[in-house]
Amino acid sequence: MEILVIRHGQSQADLEDRHEGRADFPLTDLGIRQARLLAAWVREHYPPELVLSSTLQRAHATAQLLSEATGAPLLLEPALMEWNNGLLAGLKRQEAEKRFPLPPGGRKPHDTLAETESYIEFRARAETFWSRFSHEYIYPKRLGRVALVSHGGMINQLFRCFLQLPVVCDYYFATGDTGVHLWRVEDGKRAVIFSNKQDHLCGLE
Repeated sequence: MEILVIRHGQSQADLEDRHEGRADFPLTDLGIRQARLLAAWVREHYPPELVLSSTLQRAHATAQLLSEATGAPLLLEPALMEWNNGLLAGLKRQEAEKRFPLPPGGRKPHDTLAETESYIEFRARAETFWSRFSHEYIYPKRLGRVALVSHGGMINQLFRCFLQLPVVCDYYFATGDTGVHLWRVEDGKRAVIFSNKQDHLCGLE
């Protein structure tokens, strides 16, 4: 089975330098163009049979365009939402630094500073989704290819689930606007075929 892991297009929070997380900002006009180009590229090269998406509107809108372009049904999946950043959601980054300064040494895996989801809780949510997804779609071999449309933070957690990395590690997996990762699970073996592909954005002004 193949899994397309896709980040949403540019959102309004990106332009305003705000903490996004659970703040539900829409796509910008550029973000919509990015999502349309993504959808056309995926339709041509890696059409999915099902699209699962975060319920936050920047991901939902991206997934909706993908679903319409490919004809794949769209299911909303709350577990694919971005990190719950509590009181940071929607704040400009400079304001957040003043109101909620990080403790010495930075945020710890168990910290819930500013009423956030801890990193341990975030990873647990990703692991719970991955276990459920695996047993509903991968192991029964129900489908050949599924697309997951989510967010940068959650995609990092899903990478760690897929690669069976520890909760605390130094690896970070970059994903640009509408970046696409392709994973394959076959005979119990897991492979990353490519990561953060953005060929569809070539030539975008």
